[in-house]
Amino acid sequence: MKTTPLYENHLKLKGKIIDFGGWALPVEYSGILLEHEAVRTKAGLFDVSHMGEITVKGEDAEKYLQNMLTNDISVLTNNQIAYTTMCYPDGGVVDDLLVYKYNREDYLLVVNASNTDKDFDWLKNNVSGSTEVKNVSSDYAQLALQGPEAQTILQRIVKDDLNEIEFYHFKDNVEVGGIKALVSRTGYTGEDGFELYFASAEGPKMWELLLETGKEDGLVPAGLGARDTLRFEAALPLYGQELDNDITPLEAGLGFCVKLAKDDFIGRDALAAQKAEGLKRKVAGFEMVDRGIPRSHYEVYADGKKIGYVTTGSFSPTLKKNIGLALIDAEYAKVGTEIEISVRNRNLKAIIIKKPFYTKKYKK
Repeated sequence: MKTTPLYENHLKLKGKIIDFGGWALPVEYSGILLEHEAVRTKAGLFDVSHMGEITVKGEDAEKYLQNMLTNDISVLTNNQIAYTTMCYPDGGVVDDLLVYKYNREDYLLVVNASNTDKDFDWLKNNVSGSTEVKNVSSDYAQLALQGPEAQTILQRIVKDDLNEIEFYHFKDNVEVGGIKALVSRTGYTGEDGFELYFASAEGPKMWELLLETGKEDGLVPAGLGARDTLRFEAALPLYGQELDNDITPLEAGLGFCVKLAKDDFIGRDALAAQKAEGLKRKVAGFEMVDRGIPRSHYEVYADGKKIGYVTTGSFSPTLKKNIGLALIDAEYAKVGTEIEISVRNRNLKAIIIKKPFYTKKYKK
């Protein structure tokens, strides 16, 4: 398994290491529920150095990315970030990613770890004009400091005013305790927080520095388990579950990042046709009525027939309920509709509810 620069730190903290898409990463330290609660009420620190970073540079960088991505990045100002999907010609999703714009000729793409090589190949194979695409993932370590106390903690070791970094914006060359870092504010937990990108060799030092700085504020190291329950409560998609090469961004409820009005992009025709015809499937939120925890790939039924499957399901630590997301026939996706989830060969009652399940607390 691949390891991040912080692997030894995780072992020292007795992190429970699992295989996550070929990476040895901590699923938990003190426990998923405790780490989840810390992020919702105080702060948690995640090692997300496994994420991929790809640079796109050159005279035609913007034009090239406009063709590769579903969102309209021409409207971004310098130092702004966009969430987007990247699609195949049939509308299926190659990946969902973040685009960091330095300027019209210089971008950083942050992609999902398990998709980094696939994304890089796709980008390279479709390169056009005067554009250079580079996989620089091994150059970076990345930490995510999340939770209501995140700004207070980070501000102690940063001279720059963090209020100046707005939601979905970033600032480069910020000195964090003497370490140069790119600091952004996007979050994948439903809480305010920051992502720090810096030289991979500085990983252990930055990790120790942040944990020590936030100790009195209740900062805890947090693993992949809490990261998943947090993002799930905020109804944020995970590639391989709510998104896939077989699921379009429209079906996943990500129409806001599909700009059909812009010039042509890969997958546009298929997505435009899907929208015109009306969606046959949708990702919907549901709550269990009967006792039972829904899990990924459990089948969903209504009117005596199979109508789809659970993409993510779990006990919600914040809401204290068993809830889930499911890709189902669109006619059953309306709030209030009764459905059944097949849990260990028993069909249990559930009801479609509004998403997100948790009201996001991003700093706008």
